[in-house]
Amino acid sequence: MNRTLPLAFVTAALGLATTANAQQRYINEVFTNAQITITNDVTYGTNVNFLTSNFASPLVPNDLVTLQTAVTLGQPIPAPYFNPADASTAVKVLDLKMDIYQPDQALDAVTARPLVIYVHTGNALPPPINGSPNGTRKDSSAVEMCKRMARRGYVAVSMSYRGGWNPLAATEQERRGQLLNAIYRAIHDVRQCTRVMKADANTYRIDPDKVIVIGEGTGGYISLANATLDDPAELFIPKFRPDPFNPAVSYIDTTLVGNLNGFNGQLALYRPNGENHDAHFCVNMGGALADTSWLAPGDAPMVAFHTVFDPFAPFTEGIVIVPTTGGPVVPVQGSNLFMDLVNQYGNNASFVNLPSNNPFTNRARALYGTTQTHGSNSVQIRNNVEGLFPMVRPQWPAPAQEEASPWQWWDPNSAIAQTEVAPGITAHVASLASNPDMSPTKGRTYIDTIMGYMNPRIVCALQLGPCSLVGIDEASAIAQGVELYPNPASDRFTVTSAEAIIQRYEIYDINGRLVHTASVNGRQANIERMGLTAGAYHVTLRFAEGTVTRKLMLD
Repeated sequence: MNRTLPLAFVTAALGLATTANAQQRYINEVFTNAQITITNDVTYGTNVNFLTSNFASPLVPNDLVTLQTAVTLGQPIPAPYFNPADASTAVKVLDLKMDIYQPDQALDAVTARPLVIYVHTGNALPPPINGSPNGTRKDSSAVEMCKRMARRGYVAVSMSYRGGWNPLAATEQERRGQLLNAIYRAIHDVRQCTRVMKADANTYRIDPDKVIVIGEGTGGYISLANATLDDPAELFIPKFRPDPFNPAVSYIDTTLVGNLNGFNGQLALYRPNGENHDAHFCVNMGGALADTSWLAPGDAPMVAFHTVFDPFAPFTEGIVIVPTTGGPVVPVQGSNLFMDLVNQYGNNASFVNLPSNNPFTNRARALYGTTQTHGSNSVQIRNNVEGLFPMVRPQWPAPAQEEASPWQWWDPNSAIAQTEVAPGITAHVASLASNPDMSPTKGRTYIDTIMGYMNPRIVCALQLGPCSLVGIDEASAIAQGVELYPNPASDRFTVTSAEAIIQRYEIYDINGRLVHTASVNGRQANIERMGLTAGAYHVTLRFAEGTVTRKLMLD
């Protein structure tokens, strides 16, 4: 799918209405929680509910005529179609909701702000049916991500989308067809949400030419497909055909479920509103790409976060596994494979040359070309994968599985978490299998990494500010004037700057996790060890001109 990025530099995007004018908007948090507003439960569309409809009923033909007529004429859909318990209708619909996070418009002077659309995880089924406490736009990780993006100056939307398939279907072909259709419908929902937000650009003060779609887990599959699926022929590749030798029939019948825009299907209720659904940056958190044949030069830049031994979405290439049953569904390509192609096509050229003086960039690049081993399983991380942050997690002893989404957490005592999803196994216990040390602290720490790696690349790709502010050239006078001593250190160490004022310092461990930060606003900082364990760290100094990072060893 070809995307043309805007070339004009939007200087207004650098304007701030806060006192934090020394930090770079979109890179750093320039608003507080008290300075952002959250508008919950905004309807962005209404469409057929595949979880509650009975398509075997003889009422279906009449229902479809009624629904299509009402939508075409702009009339309200009758109430019985919204009520799953009302037997007078078989085809059911639902309102699709979103929560909108944004800097308070009374405080924020910027009127053309980038839009982030966040697509949650969930296996295309609601919790706990999906075997997990997670799977809604209210998930802890979704809320945290959207708040952090809003505090950086973005407008962030956490959206619901339609699910509905049977992971217990008897054959792989049945499971494949149902899941592919569920993801296809979800793509329609993302595109509808995008069009609606663009139509309301003035209301929400967004720039319709700067749209970022971030997907987590199942949402990662959806965000990647949204960024790459642009040709109807792509629905007829062999894995999308019930009979691989019949190129004329796909699992996805567009006459029923609609074209790539979500229009003109018997079971499709969306209508054009004059806006396009173009997205300009794609982020994958633990999903995979349906097929690399969908990728093309000129597609939107991509960033991916993926655990190397992900048990559900293959890191390189493999079969999607149903988390609830372990059953195979469809072969897909993971971040380690498709990000190589993204770079071969030059789609990440806008940030491929970011300086290596950022701890998150350092960590990711240090893993490129390495081999990671867990027991008898080895994974070779590719070299040409700029934009990929491989997450290397411990190998946990049985009965734990490999980890999938270390940024997730949930309330283990909630009603959903305590619901049994198998005899004697709650959704909480089932999800702990692939996140054994789950906690809010751990989840937020990994989101620190996601923010620190992702946002500089968004800024470069969408021209939201000068990329040079991401890192100061090591040959510059400012970088040359930075000293850190003693190194190695035992109890405390000192950082000094001969050329510029240090605004603050940040200490990151070898995995790119922020372990301490403090303001300085001077040319010297004396830093206590504060219980940090022995090992290697990165100390990042922030200046008005950008950042300088130094390696620190603690004895």
